Amino acid sequence: LNFGLPSTVSSLLRKLKQQAREQMDQRRPNLVKALNQMGDFYMELKWDFHSWVPLISRILPSDVCKIHKSGCSIRLDTTLVDFSDMRWERGDISFIFRGENPPKDSLTALDNECRCYQHVRHEETELEIEDEVDILMSSDILAAQMSTKGISFTKAQSGWIFREDRRETVAGVYDSDLYTINGLTLEQRKRREHLSRDDLQKNKALMESLTKGGQAQNAEQNGGEIFRRASLQPPPTTSITWEEYIAADTGQYPNLGRELVYKESSKHFKATVAMSKDFPLSIDMLLNVLEVIAPFKHFSKLREFVTLKLPSGFPVKIDIPILPTVSAKITFQKFEFRDDISPDLFTIPEDYKEDAMRFPDL
Repeated sequence: LNFGLPSTVSSLLRKLKQQAREQMDQRRPNLVKALNQMGDFYMELKWDFHSWVPLISRILPSDVCKIHKSGCSIRLDTTLVDFSDMRWERGDISFIFRGENPPKDSLTALDNECRCYQHVRHEETELEIEDEVDILMSSDILAAQMSTKGISFTKAQSGWIFREDRRETVAGVYDSDLYTINGLTLEQRKRREHLSRDDLQKNKALMESLTKGGQAQNAEQNGGEIFRRASLQPPPTTSITWEEYIAADTGQYPNLGRELVYKESSKHFKATVAMSKDFPLSIDMLLNVLEVIAPFKHFSKLREFVTLKLPSGFPVKIDIPILPTVSAKITFQKFEFRDDISPDLFTIPEDYKEDAMRFPDL
């Protein structure tokens, strides 16, 4: 991106996606085996999104996800298609994973309002690759990750004089110990030397629109012509040799391209978790379920958190950051093992029509 060559960005993007597919295909047999060994169940998961930024919390969504699991099949019913970068879509949506199907047919999205379906693509089309390259070349380069190096869990306490450990009954069923998560830091790195002044103005206007409750639109949605990003003018030539670059100390490599426009920030978050020994699902079982639905951004954040070395029990309620300005309170409000889950839940209704572009981001 620093050099501004769409062809190079496209080649790297294709390779990254190929590696991601190969890694998933390698994990798939063990995942299907683990799902088959689990009991069948029904679970409800509540999401409440909130922000420390004034006015943002008013427009953030909430959702109750309903998950059915039978054999190696999983169905997720939700009113929130996805939540990422302050963008989301509402509806009556179902995702069906069928582990016995080949990868290209294993994940299907249903729009129950429009009564149509789309197979979630195993590989991207040329048009989708070009669209993603355009987005990358017109946006900030963002790298945000949760640092857990110094993370620790301490039992939350109540009382002014006689302190005692706090306990809570989550969803009226699960007796839980409350923990405060210390040392949780969201680190963000941003670069924008590849952006023009026009790009910066458009991005600023988009963010202002989103914070006021607007929705992002692309040229195609507006009926306009789609313009592809041209290569940028090459950066000034450098006298640094390849040998000098390789010999540089780690983290102190000389700059070979444009002068960096770089910003690094970190924010400390207060997070909490309620751990219960009464919940019938184990964390390993939860991780297998989340492996299936982790491509959806907010679920991938939940999976990242659950992989931490948590206190004893199951995390029945979690309050964690998922974006630099947005946190989510996630509550496992209902769970029951069942042996009467209908196989019809995992089939596409006969009157649904296929629409290959109903969910363009999937």
